[in-house]
Amino acid sequence: MLLFARNFFRHPRMLGSIVPSSRFLIKQLLEPINWARARVIVEYGPGVGGITMEVLRRMRADGALIAIEMNPEFVSYLSNSIPDARLKVVEGSAEKVDEILHRFGYTRADYIISGIPFSTIPAPVRERILRRTCEALAPGGAFLVYQFSTRVLHDLKRVFGYVGRKFEPLNVLPAHLFICQPFTA
Repeated sequence: MLLFARNFFRHPRMLGSIVPSSRFLIKQLLEPINWARARVIVEYGPGVGGITMEVLRRMRADGALIAIEMNPEFVSYLSNSIPDARLKVVEGSAEKVDEILHRFGYTRADYIISGIPFSTIPAPVRERILRRTCEALAPGGAFLVYQFSTRVLHDLKRVFGYVGRKFEPLNVLPAHLFICQPFTA
């Protein structure tokens, strides 16, 4: 918790919140996942690993969780504190999701989870992340997003064919959740 708070004050635009996600948010965010079919899951911005740990707890024994994190302190923390062979922690940007998947021998992800603060990301970078995320999803896959505002909703609707919405008031800050699926051909 201290590591998270210290990094919030250093990089508030990277984190978006001073405290990690609540168990209520995590439960609702992960609800759409079909755990029996989810072999490859990507998480953008895992921070100190609250969602990461719950994904690993529910995930198949032969699954892979690729956690993409820009903050080197969080990368080090996750790499050293979660001894699970299914977890691959990468220091990098969600913009490179396709390259990172290929690095581990995958072409697509069944689910991509994100809490990165899209409203503070420059528009061209946000656009690249959303487009590459959409392209990286396997058929039937979903992009599961939580945000503290609805500012990214227009972009999500433009890039993805379906965007479902939920709201979790029992989080600091209350969070908007979006379940996004690509247009079907």
